[in-house]
Amino acid sequence: MENLDAARLQMAFTLIFHIVFACIGMVMPFFMVISHYKWLKTKEEVYLQLTKSWQKGVAIFFVTGAVSGTALSFELGLLWPEFMKHAGPIIGMPFSLEGAAFFVEAIALGFYLYGWDKLPEKFHWFTGIIIGVSGVASGILVVAANGWMNAPSGFDYVDGTFSNIDPVAALLNPAWFTQALHMTLAAFTATGFAVAGIHAYQVYKKRKVTLHTKAFKIAITFGAIAAILQPISGDISAKDIAKRQPVKLAAMEAHYETEKGAPLYIGGIVDATTQQVTHKIALPGMLSFLAFGDFNAEVKGLNEFPEDERPNVPVVHYAFQVMVGIGGLLMLAGILYFISLKKKKWSGNAKYWLFFVLLAPLGFIALEAGWIVTEVGRQPWIIHQVMRTKDAVTPMPGIVVSFYMYIVVYTVLSVAVTWLMLRQIKVLNTQN
Repeated sequence: MENLDAARLQMAFTLIFHIVFACIGMVMPFFMVISHYKWLKTKEEVYLQLTKSWQKGVAIFFVTGAVSGTALSFELGLLWPEFMKHAGPIIGMPFSLEGAAFFVEAIALGFYLYGWDKLPEKFHWFTGIIIGVSGVASGILVVAANGWMNAPSGFDYVDGTFSNIDPVAALLNPAWFTQALHMTLAAFTATGFAVAGIHAYQVYKKRKVTLHTKAFKIAITFGAIAAILQPISGDISAKDIAKRQPVKLAAMEAHYETEKGAPLYIGGIVDATTQQVTHKIALPGMLSFLAFGDFNAEVKGLNEFPEDERPNVPVVHYAFQVMVGIGGLLMLAGILYFISLKKKKWSGNAKYWLFFVLLAPLGFIALEAGWIVTEVGRQPWIIHQVMRTKDAVTPMPGIVVSFYMYIVVYTVLSVAVTWLMLRQIKVLNTQN
């Protein structure tokens, strides 16, 4: 295995794991503080039990997110030294600010975990809000750095030299807002449906129904609202990509030929050799409309770009279809949940709870698919139109060994987290 392939696989593998830990760590504090708020208002013991159970989950994912994120930061320097050599001075600011947000989160978490019966109630509750806000801020700052890779700004690049560096302009690059909005909503959607699905399963099995029903309602409310808003952010992102990265848009829809009134493909099997897409549903003019707000607008095809500047079209297209398909399903499920609030009989049906159990993993599948679209769709560039990925990889041997070591470490980490969470659910169900 060549260095480039090994480095790409290692980075992809660690990101696949870290993004799950990070998103749960970002979102779960908000579930916790809502439950805590309800405890302060009602003094119902069930909310106190739920809050203390969720705070343990927050602590577990904070630690695992810190470990997996630290590994990623080392990878940037070890696997991509040429990238960090030039990009470090430009996008160092968001990483530095992310570190500051991380420390604020850690301090607030310490206050929250050990502040029961020691701090004033309202201040103690407020430290939980700080955990959530600083976690989301960390996520936004990291995504801003990734946005810079897709829309590099804040410097001049002449004859292979980076000059006139403006870190603020790099931080506020043209892609940061659309990517941060889409990613934040995706995190709330995925975590909301996942946590709701876990509690729905407990209700389905008739274990502490009152507690798990309340937990389900808190989590699914966040997830449903985010899922309903997600198509709006997706539309904003698609229009932004159409302007800045038209080759990525063409790969997402597997459009090879430039045309006006371009159709939107739903599904489809891509044959990269013949440049054909079969078994698809084509909606005439819809891609032009979604990308440019005009049913007759011209959409550039992949053949407009040199072959060595095109991403892996089948991978990007299939990942995009998975992301959009699941996103649409979760949006409908979110609407269904709000309708069910008026249909009290629905919650008495076991199939209702089973439905949300089956939805539990889908948000994270869509989340992973979305990152594949973002990252693979940018290839062959590590910095779009500035530096190719192959030019940034380390020349040092032994990357394959590192890759297999990371597989072992992250697998052990995942097994440990799964065991801890299952144990936590079991403890919660046995409490009086």
